[in-house]
Amino acid sequence: QVSLVESGGELAQAGGSLRLSCVASGRTFTSYIMGWFRQTPGKERVFVAAVGWSGYTTYYEESVKGRFTISRDNAKNTVYLQMNNLKPEDTAVYYCAADPRVHQPLPNYERSGSMDYWGKGTLVIVSS
Repeated sequence: QVSLVESGGELAQAGGSLRLSCVASGRTFTSYIMGWFRQTPGKERVFVAAVGWSGYTTYYEESVKGRFTISRDNAKNTVYLQMNNLKPEDTAVYYCAADPRVHQPLPNYERSGSMDYWGKGTLVIVSS
């Protein structure tokens, strides 16, 4: 069992940057793959990025490649999403998620959207 709390969401200008953080508590942090998903009103929650338990492997949804960076600090039980060159279409509630299936290939999460534990989300608004 793990609890996740996101922070860092706020209003930003197009072309600007934000860094989201997600602090995990509970079971050993390195027991989980970590991911970020996002959701806009009336749409399904979609995959943004994932990072393996060690932090060495990452995977991104195509539209955020080269702009967003997912990373984790296992000593701080924290996963980050650095978002650069923000666009209005990045506006969404961003959710942090954790999954204990540490040998799962990261691209699988883009297809399935299935992780076991979820935070409550943090709102990012990008103005044009």
